[in-house]
Amino acid sequence: MGEQISDGGRETAKAAKTAAAGGSASAKKAAPARKTPARKTPAKKATAQKATAQKATAKKPAAKKAAPARGPAAKQASARKAAAAKSSAALKKAPAPRKQVVAPKKATASVPAAPAKTVAAHPQGESRTALVRRARRINRELAEVYPYAHPELDFENPFQLVVATVLSAQTTDLRVNQTTPALFAKYPTPEDLAAADPEEVEEILRPTGFFRAKTKSVIGLSKALVEQFGGEVPGRLEELVKLPGVGRKTAFVVLGNAFGRPGITVDTHFQRLVRRWKWTDETDPDKIEAAVGALFPKSDWTDLSHHVIWHGRRICHARKPACGACPIAPLCPAYGEGETDPEKAEKLLKYEKAGRPGQRLRPPQAYLDAGGRAAPPLGAG
Repeated sequence: MGEQISDGGRETAKAAKTAAAGGSASAKKAAPARKTPARKTPAKKATAQKATAQKATAKKPAAKKAAPARGPAAKQASARKAAAAKSSAALKKAPAPRKQVVAPKKATASVPAAPAKTVAAHPQGESRTALVRRARRINRELAEVYPYAHPELDFENPFQLVVATVLSAQTTDLRVNQTTPALFAKYPTPEDLAAADPEEVEEILRPTGFFRAKTKSVIGLSKALVEQFGGEVPGRLEELVKLPGVGRKTAFVVLGNAFGRPGITVDTHFQRLVRRWKWTDETDPDKIEAAVGALFPKSDWTDLSHHVIWHGRRICHARKPACGACPIAPLCPAYGEGETDPEKAEKLLKYEKAGRPGQRLRPPQAYLDAGGRAAPPLGAG
């Protein structure tokens, strides 16, 4: 500002000299007044513009600095922008680490989900295909061990089989086989048993246990056969299960062994073994039947039932399995639950595997040819 004032003084002196040469004193004073604004205006405008620009420039950073102070939201926004800027700069500077992070994700995503579910569903970590192969191999091995496997109830017709199967609940097939000869001798047909005196039937069935309930069942099913099916045992599952005392297990025994129609017999032995072998973890008989049936072709169901039940009665017992004498030990996930010493395991074997009689009084000839022995009648010792 000092430089501007000194320049104006010089101009005023020059104007005074000019006025002295050709004008009055008042004109001399007026002239600089008119000329001074004309020459000072551009300089003042420039100075004002510069000052305005400087003020505007000074205000902008102040506004930027003041913005964050207006509230926490602004501070968070600034922090996010700063973090984003830093992360972007880091990614641009270091592309290699970025590839290393992405690579494992792609590898994990490429693993198919179905096998993972299959493995998680089975406690052994065994795939469905491996389970089917192992289950069928066990059945083939048991077929070689028990080529003479058969239903261990004595019967001559479907009526005798359905009655014997109902009586086998909560007792052994041997006890039933020792009891039914007297029953069928006195009541050979459904009509005869339907008209029987309950007290006389109870006396015959007493050795089987629960004889009152069993008497009611066999007389009731005999009446149903006479009234609903003309004295004939039906060959269909839907009709068999309607008979008193007949469930799915009994129905499949009758269908498979009297009518040649495939079925899975889920008794206590079958349930125990298929869970030991990890074929299924189900405990409900119907669910076990469905789960195991899905592992085998339908044509194998009846013989499969015989093989598993025979193995459960002779070697793979409930309390002391004879693991050391088991022919399928390499395929069994439960190996070691029982006696593994071969000599001690031999002493746990039952029936023909131990050189003793079987359960049938009149077994098939194939069983006798294989070295099996018939069971003694009731009271024979």
